[in-house]
Amino acid sequence: MQRGNDEVLSFAAERARRYVREIGGHRAGPAASDVAALARFHEPFPETGTDAKEVVRILDELGSPATTASTGGRYFGFVNGGALPASMGASWLASAWDQNTSLRVMSPVGAELEDVALGWICEALNLPATCEGGLVPGATTASFTALAAARYGVLRKAGWDVAEDGMFGAPAIEVVVGAEVHASVLKALSLAGFGRRRLTIVEGDGQGRMRADKLPKLSERAIVCIQAGNVNTGAFDPASEICARAKEQGAWVHVDGAFGLWARASRKYAYLAQGFELADSWATDAHKWPNVNYDCGIVLVRDGAALRAAMTLSAAYLTPGTRREPMHNTPESSRRARGVEVWAALKSLGRSGLCELIERTCALAKRFESGLRAAGFEVLNEVVINQVLVSFGDAATTREAIRRIQEDGTCWCGVTEWHGKTAMRISVSSWATTEGDVDRSLEAMVRIARACGA
Repeated sequence: MQRGNDEVLSFAAERARRYVREIGGHRAGPAASDVAALARFHEPFPETGTDAKEVVRILDELGSPATTASTGGRYFGFVNGGALPASMGASWLASAWDQNTSLRVMSPVGAELEDVALGWICEALNLPATCEGGLVPGATTASFTALAAARYGVLRKAGWDVAEDGMFGAPAIEVVVGAEVHASVLKALSLAGFGRRRLTIVEGDGQGRMRADKLPKLSERAIVCIQAGNVNTGAFDPASEICARAKEQGAWVHVDGAFGLWARASRKYAYLAQGFELADSWATDAHKWPNVNYDCGIVLVRDGAALRAAMTLSAAYLTPGTRREPMHNTPESSRRARGVEVWAALKSLGRSGLCELIERTCALAKRFESGLRAAGFEVLNEVVINQVLVSFGDAATTREAIRRIQEDGTCWCGVTEWHGKTAMRISVSSWATTEGDVDRSLEAMVRIARACGA
């Protein structure tokens, strides 16, 4: 017989609180034995049910040791943010609510908090208050959504209704990207029907910034994708120049700002992202620098009519109200109430807290840079925000050092390739990271890399 909700939730909360309380002392990545233990999950589909409390116990005892400690202070992989306490608490409550935020009538609170959160995001990032948008699983979906809106808007100027007539026989669209375009944008472009072989690729500089002087001649049937925060170096494309060129010809500019766009919330670093407000659409993540729980991406579009035309779903039983309906701004119909967690995170931080989070993590990245340079290792990028690339020697030595660092468990960083060199990428994104975490991680990095070099 299944236990009552209250007993199960209390048991789960106790386990979750213990996980959060102890995460700072855990390995940054799971041990091989903990990963191997996941094999115990593989069993034939049970003939009979299992008590809910027992299900939670199994999940905690097998699953928790095999997690990456991304909510701790020493996880520097993949630009993963942690989860702010307010966001985590809101997530627990939102799970209890179990809202489907498709239409306002399905979840008045879910829709309302999404409206508020989107407005606050525009304020924090100094983007046009009239933008329309939505909360989606991540920046890949956000870019897809924005590019579908761009496709509609660009073809509408040519007298073509892509929502009704599709892409067969449509006027050609030129898509322009930088040489360091992120793979998620390429995936989004592919999903939107823009083949990779049809892209115009613009040369980048030594930090991966698109060279504005190399832009091709544009037209009103062009979509230009620019980047706020290169995933390796953190560098920003020269948005002011690119947007000015695009606007002269009526081209659409889309911004991939998965994490870097949040630099605009900082008094110290906003200058790096100057000009991005001139674009037509933006994709970013709340689950990166703002430290909202996974998953939560954000799409914003200047032309709300183009967004709605590209996304609206019509069905007799899904009659929209007179106000914004979330499902008509995103690809999803059924969708979780992401606005609850975003609202909670931004409410808890405020403008000053968000600014402090951005600036403190950038300062910690500079601390990594200084420590690694002082130890004699080569930092490959200009550390402008929260990304650090370090080489420990030749490719084989660097890869072996990264493998041993991950195996050691003090911290977790990933491998990347930058302009022909193998490097370790350090992404400082978590509210929980302290100077002590950086110093402890530096000690492990230097000790292990020197052993590999020797």
